[in-house]
Amino acid sequence: MLHFIRTTTSRVQEDGASAVEYGLLVAGIAALIVAIVFLFGGVIRDAFSKTCGTISSQGSSTATC
Repeated sequence: MLHFIRTTTSRVQEDGASAVEYGLLVAGIAALIVAIVFLFGGVIRDAFSKTCGTISSQGSSTATC
């Protein structure tokens, strides 16, 4: 009987991810997004500022950026 219980419990496999694993995945993705925003935020802001300046200088109406 003891042999049967040991073989039955040893065959149990856990399939799928647990809530902890999903939490770690979400935390990793959030950290990646924060890092990208800090690294490329200034570059993107400058690009939009240049585009806005070009539109404002070539347009006949007053544009606000």
